[in-house]
Amino acid sequence: MPIFRLSDALVFPDPRLADDDGLLAAGGDLRVERLELAYRSGIFPWYSEGRPILWWCPSPRFALLPAELHVPRSLAKAVRRAPYRITLDAAFGDVMDRCAKAPRPGQHGTWITKDMRRAYLELHRRGLAHSVEAWQGDTLVGGLYGVAIGDAYFGESMFAAAPDASKIAFVELVRRLADWGVTIVDCQVHTEHLERFGARMFELEDFLDRVRVATAATPSPDAWRWQPLEG
Repeated sequence: MPIFRLSDALVFPDPRLADDDGLLAAGGDLRVERLELAYRSGIFPWYSEGRPILWWCPSPRFALLPAELHVPRSLAKAVRRAPYRITLDAAFGDVMDRCAKAPRPGQHGTWITKDMRRAYLELHRRGLAHSVEAWQGDTLVGGLYGVAIGDAYFGESMFAAAPDASKIAFVELVRRLADWGVTIVDCQVHTEHLERFGARMFELEDFLDRVRVATAATPSPDAWRWQPLEG
């Protein structure tokens, strides 16, 4: 499969043309309009500092339907104990920085480059990216961030510096996503960690159809307002 080279034009090739590893295109930029178009098209950036921007669309695609969230019994007990204070959008930049520094098995360095950080901070400023934080007192001990468009949420990264901190933040978020009518959470690539929560592989056509419908939807007026969960 050829790898497409992007110009300044705000277009992407058909995501179905990605190679076997999911690599679709190189180049372009990280302006908000291009990032929004990418996510609406089922495409995301992933590259290393000093390298060209690379755009990906793996097939099949790993995703979670919020209505199918599974919380393991031991974790459910931890969630009920509420060992951490969970917040929304209280420290977006700090969460990104901690995600960038978090060690990953088999990964050297980080794909959260300086340009990526600037771009996603701008998405956050415009209400298109959100973080969830877990705190012990005034100390940030876990969190995650991603992009929200319509009724879709595109997870990007998470970190934990205390037991189950990111897991509890994730559960609290997904439960609210379900309440807000969000229909799909893109997890990008398979991890056993997220599989335990009910994430599964989707055929690319199915995933793209779900994303197309979800991103065209008008989000709930309650979306991204951190209200207590009922029950």
